[in-house]
This record gives sequence, C-alpha cells and structure tokens, in this order.
Amino acid sequence: MRLILTALVFLLGMFDLFMGLNFLLNPAETGAGLGLAAPDTQGLSTMRADFTAFFGVIAVCMMIGAWRRNADLLLVPAALMGTAVAVRALSLVWDGSYSGWQVPMLVEALHVALLIAAWRVLPHHKIEELTR
Repeated sequence: MRLILTALVFLLGMFDLFMGLNFLLNPAETGAGLGLAAPDTQGLSTMRADFTAFFGVIAVCMMIGAWRRNADLLLVPAALMGTAVAVRALSLVWDGSYSGWQVPMLVEALHVALLIAAWRVLPHHKIEELTR
C-alpha cells in the first residue's frame, strides 16, 4: 500500500508540474482552458506568476516528499488543495454553479484525500535529519 500511495503522489505531482509549466510558458491558452481570460499584460503576468507558483510548489513538495518518503512535505500541498476546494465550495454558494464545476473540485479533493492517506503511512522526519 505504501508503494502504491508513493507512486500515485509522485505521478500526481508530475501532473501538477506540467500544469505549472503550462501556465509559465503559455498562460493565455492554459487559462482559457480553465475559463480564465487575460485581456492584457498584467493579466498574463498574474496568471503566469500565481498559477505557476501554486502548481509548482504543490508539485515540488509532492514529488520530493514521495521520492524521499517524507510525509511532512505532503502537508503543504494538502493545505493548498484543501484551501482551493473549500473556497470553490464557498464560491458555489456565493456565486452559483457553472458548467463543469465538479471536475476541478474532484481533482482537488482527490489530491487532499491521497495526500492525507500518504501522510498517514509514509515516515515523518525530524528537522535535524533533513539538514544532514
């Protein structure tokens, strides 16, 4: 079970890495695929910076956490994705639904469930061990 969870975390981290790279290299088309429009340079810059940071940090923490079998690193992407799915739920209440809203929420919830499951079975490391 531990090996399967580790592999799934790493593969999902690779998916997030590619999402981040897509926003870095082609924010207009990647954003349009998610229903975002960037009418000017400021919008492109914001999408490029914010989404690359979001998906990049998630990906790096997931991939390094899985590779090193360090469950503590998985808490960062779990918190980010958990926040995203919670805010999407609030947005559904405040703003109403839209076509396809289930897919991003399902992906984010899947991230949280997988990361918490992996966090429970992978070893935890002390700070001193990481600095050696």
